[in-house]
Amino acid sequence: MNLARPILFFLCAFFYALCATAQRNATFEAYIAQYAPVAVEQMKLHGVPASITLAQGLLESGAGQSRLAVKGNNHFGIKTGGDWTGAYMLKDDDAPGERFRVYASAAQSFEDHSLFLRGRSRYASLFALAPTDYKGWARGLKAAGYATNPAYADRLIQLIETYDLARFDRQATMVQAECIQTPITPATTDVQRGRTVSVATHQPVVASSSRPRIYMANGAYYVLASQGDTYAAIGKRWGVSARSLRAYNEQRKGYEPRAGERVYLVRKPARAEKQYKRFHHVVRAGETLQAIAQAYAVRTRTLYHLNRLPDSYVPSVGDRIRIR
Repeated sequence: MNLARPILFFLCAFFYALCATAQRNATFEAYIAQYAPVAVEQMKLHGVPASITLAQGLLESGAGQSRLAVKGNNHFGIKTGGDWTGAYMLKDDDAPGERFRVYASAAQSFEDHSLFLRGRSRYASLFALAPTDYKGWARGLKAAGYATNPAYADRLIQLIETYDLARFDRQATMVQAECIQTPITPATTDVQRGRTVSVATHQPVVASSSRPRIYMANGAYYVLASQGDTYAAIGKRWGVSARSLRAYNEQRKGYEPRAGERVYLVRKPARAEKQYKRFHHVVRAGETLQAIAQAYAVRTRTLYHLNRLPDSYVPSVGDRIRIR
């Protein structure tokens, strides 16, 4: 019996599989390298673990190679639903010809993914988990009905552990931990004059219930208001006048922050971060231009100028607002 042909066939098949695996891995790694910064920023903005965002993006979009991702910038398989007023494309899924959201950019898809999870009550319990509990998030997404595949959670966990995506969760939480500061006194003139404060100028301290955290977005430091907080109380705590805080946060006289609201301790930059270049925020119900500016740590006037909006402009659901 001539064994040369079967052996040659086996070797060819083996090396083909090896090359295919290498290419598949390279594609996944390229996707991770491209979108990890966006996922980390989304974790800081909205609290969705970066590892989960990246794993879902890899799985739902085939590492950016699916038709939905290529043609519609839809990396998470999100369907139109009842509240979507933007463009859509048709694709067979659970039923033939289902409608899927179409985005202007991949960054917009990542942002909408975060808002999609944040805005639906069935995912609310996930945000009570530790931000590094990717296993809890993966199983919670499956239990809440994000996907029908019974192995969905296991596949997410496998991707996270294979590519060590949890390192991006640690990166995001490390940024926040480094921003835990000793209270800023009135002598710290950098804050009072509206300049960005260097982390190196203060010694980090251990987080505690009596030590509020300072966070950073787009180089601007902010805190989260607690229940019953006022600008006067926050200003006294950090050595900034209530009048300055209202100016930094572009709020009218007499307004007080709500629990969980960002309160910037310095003047926000005139431009958003580079990753939002050519990115458009899609207005959702109840959003104001000032609220959008707060989310991206940029001045409201910048959004008016970028989008050539009149002073009388009032956002409508579905409007696309250029961020940078």
